[in-house]
Amino acid sequence: MTHRAAAGVVRDSIVAYLRAAQSASIAEIKQALSARIGDVAASSLRAYLNLNTPQLFERAARGHYKLRSGKAASNVAAAVTVGNARLYHASCFDWMRQCEPRSVHAIVTDPPYGLLEYSANEQAKLRNGRGGVWRIPPSFDGHQRAPLPRFTILSDGDRAALHDFFFEFGKLAVRVTVPGANVVVASNPLLVHVAAHAMSLAGLQMRGYLVRLVMTMRGGDRPKNAHREFPDISVMPRSMFEPWLILRRPLDGRVQDNLRSWQTGGFRRPSAERPFGDVIRSHPTPRAERAIAPHPSLKPQAFLRTVIRAVLPRAEGVVLDPFAGSGSTLAACNAVGYPSIGVERDVQYIRMARKAIPALSMSPGRTPRPAAKSQDSRRC
Repeated sequence: MTHRAAAGVVRDSIVAYLRAAQSASIAEIKQALSARIGDVAASSLRAYLNLNTPQLFERAARGHYKLRSGKAASNVAAAVTVGNARLYHASCFDWMRQCEPRSVHAIVTDPPYGLLEYSANEQAKLRNGRGGVWRIPPSFDGHQRAPLPRFTILSDGDRAALHDFFFEFGKLAVRVTVPGANVVVASNPLLVHVAAHAMSLAGLQMRGYLVRLVMTMRGGDRPKNAHREFPDISVMPRSMFEPWLILRRPLDGRVQDNLRSWQTGGFRRPSAERPFGDVIRSHPTPRAERAIAPHPSLKPQAFLRTVIRAVLPRAEGVVLDPFAGSGSTLAACNAVGYPSIGVERDVQYIRMARKAIPALSMSPGRTPRPAAKSQDSRRC
């Protein structure tokens, strides 16, 4: 029976072993961890190693790993400023450990959920258009579909690593945000419970779910290689919504006290008559926006601007996107008028974001621009 270690135990045990062993294969690491903490699934080890390779580990040879040498992985590259947005080329975990505590007023982000799909190896396969965890959904109207990661293939070890990933992320989110800060995190129906449980354990308060009402290409398929035999069967329901987690850093006193002290603690209403709602009608990302930023998980500006406008209840503060990708969240912040910070570890997405942020900021979007007060976004 494989072992479900507490958050961070597997990672820390790998680090401790590699400090002594210098270099080892996955099989050797697995054997060492079995003696230390009990049997750990090989898939779990691969998930940790692939997740942490750019920051903690490096491949010594095929299937062999060692601790990263040279400059400390926590060194953060200089920021690139695009409008009111500042973009860092770094691991978000390293950046959030170094950032000044209580300096971010909201987090809006779309993190990786398979962990492997944004590893260097899987991104290379995606960009080459073949292999890996990314798949091309079937075409129903003659148009080619954008690739999607296959979350249904995740093993128990992958899900355990994912839980630890979001537990660590939740702890760091508590560290960098002010009391009452909203933390809004994109998810998917198959794994939303994993992220919600982990971040709640880390100290964030669950405040519900935001539903992006959009027809996606997930589900609805007939049984693979048996579609003629079972033409009236769908293996999974066709997904017609995208769930986003709504969490909050615990308040400092009552809501009104928190609003006075930190400018946070709720959501900005679209109007005096209408509260911010948890269902937002959306659409697939427009072709024009995908041409500007060909990122596989790009969200439409109309949706992002609606969310961004709401997360700072008094139109004051700094919004953080720790998994910035092509910079679409930062572009939405520029369009609404909020200062923002993005962190992205993939250099190709950094290059994409430099060009995409100004263009996406100017793309059509009927979102009111608030008269936000000046806010210093250079505290981190």
